[in-house]
Amino acid sequence: MKIPDFLYQSARRWPNNTAVVDEWGMVKYAELEALVRQIAANLKALDIAPHLGVAVMGKNSRYFIAQCFAVMECGAVVIPLSNEITTDEVHEIVKTTGLHAILADHTSKAHFDSTPDIIKLTYQDWRLFFFNNANKRTPFAAHVKNPAFVRFTSGTTSTSKGAILSHESIAERTESANQVLQLGPADTITWVLSMAYHFVVTIILYLRYGSSIVICKNFMADTIIENTNRHKATLLYCSPLHIRLLINDQSGRKMPSLKHVISTSVSIARAQCQTFSNRFNIPVSQAYGIIEIGLPILNFKKNKEHPDAIGYALPDYQAQIIDDQGNVLPSEKTGNLVIRGPGMLDGYLDPPCGREGILRNSWFHTGDLASMDIDGLIRIAGRKKNMINVAGNKVFPEEVEAVLNQHPAVKLCRISGYMHSLLGECVQAEIVLYNDEKKLDIEELITFCRNCLSPYKIPQKINFVESLPMTYSQKLIRY
Repeated sequence: MKIPDFLYQSARRWPNNTAVVDEWGMVKYAELEALVRQIAANLKALDIAPHLGVAVMGKNSRYFIAQCFAVMECGAVVIPLSNEITTDEVHEIVKTTGLHAILADHTSKAHFDSTPDIIKLTYQDWRLFFFNNANKRTPFAAHVKNPAFVRFTSGTTSTSKGAILSHESIAERTESANQVLQLGPADTITWVLSMAYHFVVTIILYLRYGSSIVICKNFMADTIIENTNRHKATLLYCSPLHIRLLINDQSGRKMPSLKHVISTSVSIARAQCQTFSNRFNIPVSQAYGIIEIGLPILNFKKNKEHPDAIGYALPDYQAQIIDDQGNVLPSEKTGNLVIRGPGMLDGYLDPPCGREGILRNSWFHTGDLASMDIDGLIRIAGRKKNMINVAGNKVFPEEVEAVLNQHPAVKLCRISGYMHSLLGECVQAEIVLYNDEKKLDIEELITFCRNCLSPYKIPQKINFVESLPMTYSQKLIRY
């Protein structure tokens, strides 16, 4: 079994249905299958063979999708990469992983020494580079059986790791997720995220079940609303950044065709969800997506009453909150979130490690601190490694950031701890203001926080900065 077979099956069932809409127009399922097979034939002629590692770097488009499927059709392992990453970063990936080749479109910022082979497609040329030091006889991710896909972790606090997925694991996690998502040929998804960071339980899942993907040319509110209404989209899958942009839209337009709005990547404030719901007459459902597992937790059931919660474990998954000794904690207690179920990662790329060396008694330890109520509803408190200890009181940066991000003058903020001789640690904030905000009184921000936070959570230091470092998947890089 190979993942492209899911696309081919959809093309046989719904050949004339729309698969993707992008800047070049609409492509049907039968046409997308033909494009994948054409590219795969070209790649095989250029010596892309089973067990090679091939990165795909480009902007969101039908071609990015087709290149990824074509690499897997060749039996090679696909590694989606952002077209924003630099030459040095690509070379570091090559050095540490043994990547054999890279497919890049004209938008990619990285430059390569070798002479490329050009893969000519309608409207676009893609370039195939083989790395000079790559040994084609050395299988990529050889410690994993039937590898298909590698996705690098976000690297917000440490070196990024490559999570390896086999064809079988992708099949399991997409099937499990769609038991709740219930997507099919009647659904259209408004797409605003980077495909380099969101592909398996999104793009592959949508195409497996015959849905249509409408790719927005940018993620501005006007574009999202226009595309959603023009194509009568039923699902908006986005991040809190997009929710904030849509909240600030002044046009008054609704998006009546939407059945669900799912927010992922990072947590979102309850107040922002409520404002969005009031503005567009649809609740925001948080989703807990994690590279190593997929989409094990989703909040469809209580998105109106508890939009700040990530939801319930999907039917095929189990979630527990445990202490540091592995004991299951009572309801409402904060502890370590662990999850088990189908479609778990098959290993890490560097250093090489199989699934058996990662899971503990079949459980994956997420590194997130969370609580679960008696009904099974889960709330994320924050990353364990980011927690600030103020005189024995726990402060999660995400909670303070969620409050500050609600202030109309605040565009983005980052919370961290600093050493204090008496309290151990205290809270500090770095804040990026909107361009039209020339000056903001610090006392105004402190008062704003005081209305929402316990005293020990209020920042004792506030610094205004021009920008904050972000990963390519738009997550804050922390200390």
